[in-house]
Order: sequence, then structure tokens, then C-alpha cells
Amino acid sequence: MGIQLSDEIKALFRGPNFAHLATLMADGSPQAAPVWVDLEGDHILVGTGEGTLKARNTRRDPRVAISIVAQENPYLEAQIRGRVVERRHEGTLEHMDRVSHRYTGRPFPWRDAAGRVTLVIEPERARYVALPSTHAPA
Repeated sequence: MGIQLSDEIKALFRGPNFAHLATLMADGSPQAAPVWVDLEGDHILVGTGEGTLKARNTRRDPRVAISIVAQENPYLEAQIRGRVVERRHEGTLEHMDRVSHRYTGRPFPWRDAAGRVTLVIEPERARYVALPSTHAPA
């Protein structure tokens, strides 16, 4: 059963912020990978290749976790737990072009749509944190 994401969390997912997607290996151990993310309503979208570990893991077990921090202020963060509820093969390049423009200012560089998939993640739990710190590395 999905939940609604707060405006603060949605802002993190709409910005050019890298997220980390955790999936479960066959033995139950976690596997995490940095990903570009997008939103569709309250669903989180992640584009990938069908042969990637994250795609293979979510075919077997749809449960995932995502962490994301604001690029301009890494003390703004969110953690999401949910599950992959849909796998889209149609329109993957259009989706990846839109996301790539946000992150790089250019179209997605790999133009072969064969084997591409968009994972649609329904959030089940979400937590937003704004820590009172200032990022000032020494």
C-alpha cells in the first residue's frame, strides 16, 4: 500500500540529486547502486538496463530502499522503502532523455532502447530529515 510523499521529499527527487537504490540479492544481502531518479506523482522512477544487478534483483524480489541527499546541501535527506510495482519497456529513451537533461544538460548518451527498463517504485515508508548542519569540508 503506497503513501504520499511530502513536498520536501518530492523536491529532492525533482532536483539533480543522486540517489542510492538498495535491492536484495538472492541470499538476502543488500546491494546498493547510485542512480538517477525521477518522479511520477508519488511513484519514483529509475531507468536501468534489464541485465543490471538492480533489475535482476527486483525481478526476483521487488522490495527496495532509496536514500537521497540534496547536492547543494547534503544535510537535507530522505530515506524511502517501497517496492517495484511496474517495469516499463516502452518510452524508456524519452524518460532517460528527460532525466539526463536534468543531470547533465544533454540527451541520454546510450541510444539503444533494447534491454532498457524503467522501474516504477511505490513508496511504502518515507522519512525526510533537515539536519541543522552546514557543509564546510576542511
